[in-house]
Amino acid sequence: MANTEHELRILEALEQEPDTTQAGLAAQLGVAVGTINWYLKRLIKKGYVKTKQLERRNLKYFVTPSGLALKARLTKEYMDASLRVYRELRRAAKETLDRLAAAGYDSVTLAGADESMEIFRLTCLEQGVSVDGGREELPLIRTDGRSFAVTWPEKT
Repeated sequence: MANTEHELRILEALEQEPDTTQAGLAAQLGVAVGTINWYLKRLIKKGYVKTKQLERRNLKYFVTPSGLALKARLTKEYMDASLRVYRELRRAAKETLDRLAAAGYDSVTLAGADESMEIFRLTCLEQGVSVDGGREELPLIRTDGRSFAVTWPEKT
């Protein structure tokens, strides 16, 4: 997860639950407590988050107005990046399907079930290409970064 996404997710979590602990944030975000501590210190130093001591070791976190503005900016950046990746994957899926159509195929087999392959599956539906599981006579499609790789069936 990139710094931007960490900061965004921390600000979102603190806004929803100001009484959360660093351990709770770490579990929620799937990172180490030390990572959360580093990000919180940084956000506090920059004035995006303030703390209030509740008990001896318990803190309450408040997202400041500048923290809310940062959250809005980070959300926009995250959405822009996500849409850019989505568009790249859609373009790559369409190009791959064009190659398959030129080779005479209207059915494919998909390897994997990640988000990229889900985009490919939806593009297949849109283009009228059927997805058939595991048939050796069909091209096998798998994710290759931000594009798709084709394993062509052996000609017999």
